[in-house]
Amino acid sequence: MLSDKSTVCPINLLDIAHQKRGVKAAIVNAGKTLPMLSVMDAVKENLIEPVFIGDEIEIKKTANDLSFDVSQFKIIDEKDENNTAKVAAKLASDKQIKIIVKGHIHTDVLMKEVFKREYNLIGKTRLSHIWHMTLEKDDKPLIITDGALNVNPSVKTKMHILKNVVDFCHRINIPRPKISILSATEEVLDSMQSSIEAKEITDLAQKEQLNADIFGPLAFDNSVSKKSAGIKGIKNIVAGEADVLLVPNVETGNALVKMMIYFMGACAAGVVVGGKVPVVITSRSDDATARMASIAASVVALD
Repeated sequence: MLSDKSTVCPINLLDIAHQKRGVKAAIVNAGKTLPMLSVMDAVKENLIEPVFIGDEIEIKKTANDLSFDVSQFKIIDEKDENNTAKVAAKLASDKQIKIIVKGHIHTDVLMKEVFKREYNLIGKTRLSHIWHMTLEKDDKPLIITDGALNVNPSVKTKMHILKNVVDFCHRINIPRPKISILSATEEVLDSMQSSIEAKEITDLAQKEQLNADIFGPLAFDNSVSKKSAGIKGIKNIVAGEADVLLVPNVETGNALVKMMIYFMGACAAGVVVGGKVPVVITSRSDDATARMASIAASVVALD
């Protein structure tokens, strides 16, 4: 069942990112092949101007092995992996860089520094993670949130996640996104907490008059398939046409994304939004194309 399809970076995402050229980005613990490949591709696309943080000898060797000339870019020599995150957070705090990109470092180590109050990188909005999913280079994306950062979010946190994804959709030229609040059913059931919360989020969103069409609960099939929604007699503006799936918990989002990657060969461009700088926290198993697409998504997410 595993797909052998090559991952393809979506052109639409790149086209939008190209409107902001040469954005300064900190590459945290950069001296490994996959992070360096994605940075090299992003530089070729003129998306970023990297600031490499990590062991300078390893960074230069890795770049040289890839025939990537990094002589024109700043390298901050920091041999302690855990300290590279501190350096990046300080650079962001001092507004010397606009994006933080995870290299070969654990996500929790990196995000722990981003969350520290001393750097003032968190505003009034809760941080959330967005996956921009595509199969082909000219695909319309399916957005999945939050499948990486907020583990079991409350309704209050989900409202932050919702507002963050509405803003991101506007940035990728979806002026009024259709957002499904996902559950395992289209009915509100006392036995299924996600369905109760989905209805509550739908009602709150209507009161706040967000620039999006939002409905829940909806199951996955009723969210993306007009045929399925029609057979079940589900009639609302989102059913069968969802641009966004707002998932009930991190397990759901993570599983959906990983299934699309491994069974369908999807390109998963992921970025943490809601803070003062976008943060790219790719998986260590992500290929270079997905990592580069994630950098493009972070550029798009910039104010």
